[in-house]
Amino acid sequence: MTGLHHVTAITRDVQANVDFWMGFLGLSLVKQTAGFEDAEQLHLFYGDATGAPGSLVSFLVWQDGAPGRVGHGQVAEIALAIPRARIGDWLTRAMQRGLRVEGPVREFGAPVLRLRDPDGIIVKLVGGDIPDTGWPAAPARLQGVTLWSQDAQATAAFLARFGYAPQGIEGGVTRLASNRDAIDIRDTAGFVPGIPGTGVIDHVALRVPDVAAIDAHRAALTDVTVHDRRYFTSLYVRDPAGILIELATDGPGMAVDEDDLGRTLKVPPHMTDDTDLRLRLPQFARPGEERTPMRDLPFIHRIHTPDDADGSVILLLHGTGGSESDLMPLAHRIAPRATLLGLRGRSTEEGVARFFRRLSMASFDQDDIRSEAAAFAGFWEGAMAAYGLDPARLTVLGYSNGANFAGAVMALHPGLIARAILIRPMLVLDPVPRADLSGVRVLTLQGARDPYGHYAPALNDWLTASGADLDARTIAAGHEIAPEDLAAASAWMASSGA
Repeated sequence: MTGLHHVTAITRDVQANVDFWMGFLGLSLVKQTAGFEDAEQLHLFYGDATGAPGSLVSFLVWQDGAPGRVGHGQVAEIALAIPRARIGDWLTRAMQRGLRVEGPVREFGAPVLRLRDPDGIIVKLVGGDIPDTGWPAAPARLQGVTLWSQDAQATAAFLARFGYAPQGIEGGVTRLASNRDAIDIRDTAGFVPGIPGTGVIDHVALRVPDVAAIDAHRAALTDVTVHDRRYFTSLYVRDPAGILIELATDGPGMAVDEDDLGRTLKVPPHMTDDTDLRLRLPQFARPGEERTPMRDLPFIHRIHTPDDADGSVILLLHGTGGSESDLMPLAHRIAPRATLLGLRGRSTEEGVARFFRRLSMASFDQDDIRSEAAAFAGFWEGAMAAYGLDPARLTVLGYSNGANFAGAVMALHPGLIARAILIRPMLVLDPVPRADLSGVRVLTLQGARDPYGHYAPALNDWLTASGADLDARTIAAGHEIAPEDLAAASAWMASSGA
């Protein structure tokens, strides 16, 4: 059997992705794994109920990641096969869902609807002579892909070795066909090159029967890499125009490690499967399942709700270069039943996230601090209302830049934060305003070997002078988070009645 095995794209919103590919298109979620290259990157596979090769569309989840750009050297469209007579039903379904849809038009003699998924990826529904199993029904399989190539002839010649033969040219598109599906090549010479990121298709995978076939292609091709992906063996190669092509074996298949496909997170054997990893991966709900709708608030954020949540909340503010999920493992150890709300800083420094800009190692952009603190106050009010959080049961946990930001928020918006754990903090406001922090409980944790440690007493003095109930501790550590931080924060949380 020749043809397509799967197509892999990148999404920035896992819930919207699930809602479209499962909820609208009706495909089955047949596998969810931690990434084979990066375990902190969720990877979802959709397809028919058995996860058969040729039906699969997969997505790497770069939650709230930067968008890419579609250009030459990329796969630009995914085509799915539907019964010819169901074009009208799919058009009506798309219009009822408020989706923008183009068509029907005829391409190479077949009726085609063209729409976009939530990331803007073009999905074509192609009517063909395939069995009609009734309505509603998910697309049967992959019908094809469209490649944008700056050397269309070279791309066509490269694909010929994998069973794709010329079938025709229409509207500047060259069609190659296997015995099951098609690859369209659009000549995009002179157009801009593609840029990786969310909303783009990373690669297309072609079917090969077994590892022996992989070995044969490996011997015949240059600049290839081969990987065991557990569910199939993969060979990666770029065509002469730079398009990433994967060869993937039919077996062992999606059912090799579970009977009820796609119901549980699978972690690659070479990765460590632990609570920390699972906390860092974004959560989602299948269509019809109970969910927490994510709101459009001033800060990118992520919520992790444990199965036995007790109503307490820890709001997380990462350090320089961190993310909204960085502190979740630590917070979960401090309070295993707490709901975790992680924020991503909006200021950047040399490409890494921060909560405010730094002018030097010990001086900071005061205007940026104040504007970001105001945005945080708006986020706070919106999040409390949107997610039904109880401010009286909320603790802010900040590390380094995030801890400094929390201290600034307490000074600029007193009354907002009632309880805080600040790891490796310092005073960053200049001048620091007077504030009434009566009733506010704060734990500061400074490292005895922290090179910034000599800045910590100024913050502690200001908190005490402002009336905060301060517990200031120095532990045997540098600027890094140490086991002593966990022990101190856990005991302090337990004593606070949070």
